[in-house]
Amino acid sequence: MPTVFALGCIVGYFLDGATLQLPELNDASIYVLYALMLQVGFSVGYSDNFAKILHTLRPKYLLIPLATVCGTLLFSAAVSLLLSHWSVAECLAVGSGMGYYSLSSILIVQLKTPSLGIQLATELGTIALLANIFRELFALVGAPLFRRFFGKLAPITVAGVTSVDVALPSIMRASGKEMIPIAIFHGILIDMSVPFFISFFCSL
Repeated sequence: MPTVFALGCIVGYFLDGATLQLPELNDASIYVLYALMLQVGFSVGYSDNFAKILHTLRPKYLLIPLATVCGTLLFSAAVSLLLSHWSVAECLAVGSGMGYYSLSSILIVQLKTPSLGIQLATELGTIALLANIFRELFALVGAPLFRRFFGKLAPITVAGVTSVDVALPSIMRASGKEMIPIAIFHGILIDMSVPFFISFFCSL
């Protein structure tokens, strides 16, 4: 996916921007997105491993996704102090993607178009796409460093949503197999929180 994204950036750079027309998102696109999210929920819920994961977890593990959300939002709010063009709420909406770049960028464009217009909403959606792609790349490449300097849970929190899928092999190699249930549980909870946080901050 990062390779395809980079290729698109290169092609777009050499094309005449005036000839490119950005399509407006319609109602059908958001319903397709909702259907995909529902399908992911069904696949997780029907999985035999899901019940095993729930039985191995303790209530204190809820603090891990809570720390991920709080840390991400605090950092996003701090970054907003350096960006005069975007409000605190808009920076928080970008950070609320938690590594879920496809969902966050679409939702932000969809929700911010009425207030910002299609051009600025697309810019903000692009920022969300880049920020969350880079978060995933940092989680994949930097897992051993995060483990070394910040402990076993650090690669999980850095990964955000991707701790349940893309970053899981890196987390397993860096933190050990015993972290797999925690990483999956963390990723599922963060995944469910993303649409709510983005919708909330986009409405401010």
